[in-house]
Amino acid sequence: MKVALESNAIFMGIEYLAVFCSGLAGGLAAVRKHYDIFSILIISWVTALGGGIVRDVLLGAVPPVGITDRGLVFSALGSGIVVALAYLEISHFTWTLIIVDAMALGLFAVNGTAKAMAYGTSGMTAVFMGMITALAGGLIRDMLINEVPIIIRDKHWYAVPSFMGCVLTVIVGKFVKAGMLDITQEMVMDVLIVVVVVAMRILSVKFNFVLPGAARRTHMHLITQTRYLRRPVIHPNVTVRERTDEPESGPSAKAGERPSRHDES
Repeated sequence: MKVALESNAIFMGIEYLAVFCSGLAGGLAAVRKHYDIFSILIISWVTALGGGIVRDVLLGAVPPVGITDRGLVFSALGSGIVVALAYLEISHFTWTLIIVDAMALGLFAVNGTAKAMAYGTSGMTAVFMGMITALAGGLIRDMLINEVPIIIRDKHWYAVPSFMGCVLTVIVGKFVKAGMLDITQEMVMDVLIVVVVVAMRILSVKFNFVLPGAARRTHMHLITQTRYLRRPVIHPNVTVRERTDEPESGPSAKAGERPSRHDES
């Protein structure tokens, strides 16, 4: 079952490039851990195709494309071989890797969401499938190499752009289903969505855009705090009987005069 971007050879080539670059990122993480060549290949393959495999299993599209599409598998494994030989040169191009990783993030988000909608899922489910396609590969990679996942570790926008891309893809899919867009217009809109995802990711890194954390609090407010948690003020030189016998303040009370028991009654 083909989606819009998969019906064009140019976009398929871009997807292979995205898989290859995702594999490079996974291979670099394995090289930094000083793993052997087989482990580097596995980490590259999981990073590039792990999200798509999880998505296809959840959709029932088995066997997944991550093990059946030769072009995707060879792209992922080829990236592992390249990074094992040229990891010093590849790691030098930091911004190039960030840009290409952002492209992969956008392409995986759009393709995953569109494929889920093609299988008849709801819009909410399609958004989850797109997020899984874009993020699950890196999540599995970080779990395998015992690191905090990048979607949590990276303070810049990473999951947010993919979420926006998935939501916009669902909206475009609804328009296509209603007959308001044809296949050509759908492809154009999908490309624009990828551009939006890439721009959000790059701008967040360039200008240090981060999401706010928890609100800063210094005091705790409880509903029953005034009634039950307030402690009485106790003066060390005043006995309990003197405190209970103190006259009420007011014009009727004479200065220095204590009320008698008869008055109290």
